[in-house]
Amino acid sequence: MLLNFTKMNGAGNDFILLDNRATTSQLSRDQVIRLCDRHRGVGADGVLVLVPCKSGKADWAWDFFNSDGSTGEMCGNGARCFARFVQRTVGSKRDFTFETEAGVITASFQGERVTVNLTKPRDLRLGEAVKLSTGTETIHSLNTGVPHAVLYVPDADKAMVQSLGPEIRHHTHFGPRGTNVNFVQVLGSNHIRVRTFERGVEGETLACGTGVSAAAMISARVHNFTSPVKVQVQGGDTLEVSFSDNGGEFDDVRLTGPADFVFEGRMEL
Repeated sequence: MLLNFTKMNGAGNDFILLDNRATTSQLSRDQVIRLCDRHRGVGADGVLVLVPCKSGKADWAWDFFNSDGSTGEMCGNGARCFARFVQRTVGSKRDFTFETEAGVITASFQGERVTVNLTKPRDLRLGEAVKLSTGTETIHSLNTGVPHAVLYVPDADKAMVQSLGPEIRHHTHFGPRGTNVNFVQVLGSNHIRVRTFERGVEGETLACGTGVSAAAMISARVHNFTSPVKVQVQGGDTLEVSFSDNGGEFDDVRLTGPADFVFEGRMEL
């Protein structure tokens, strides 16, 4: 099979975008893994596939695959890339919606920057003591479409992402499916830096949109942050997370940041 693709990145979180509006192809797990392989394929953190929305709840829909071939519910940086891909592919000049496993997402555009809403956060848990190999750590968690754990660190550069990341990701406390893990440094008022170990990628990525959103809202509870929150990610970009907070629940969560086209190509699968 000869596959046409577009490579994009959102703050360094990179994706392969495919147009399957005609529903003529179906990727296998092995094909997704090969596409995302950085030595034998294109290389990416995930694959985003444009498909028709069959439910009638949105203008479009996506099929989303992590680089290990598993399906994903939601990805904030991927959502921004997908939005620009749809805009260019279908020639849309207006805001539009698309359906994910986490719910319907609305995309709006400010030049090359994109704002997407996230589904309503749930399962907020604060200040839980979790036993790790390094001792007992205080970990917070929030589901922003996918589950995220947040661990505050004094210096993100020195955070033990490669060792503690997989340990927390697979910890029984976050079973059975595990969690994404965010190491968060407070830089100032309403300003944080985040490094993320992503479930499905099974390693650190240069950015994670749902992760920075979880970190921003948890910081509203733990450090009295207010909306909007600026978030510096490992790739060097700054994302912005806005939300409404009535003191009980978060709502109207929006993530703004870049979504850049890298190149287009064709690959034999």
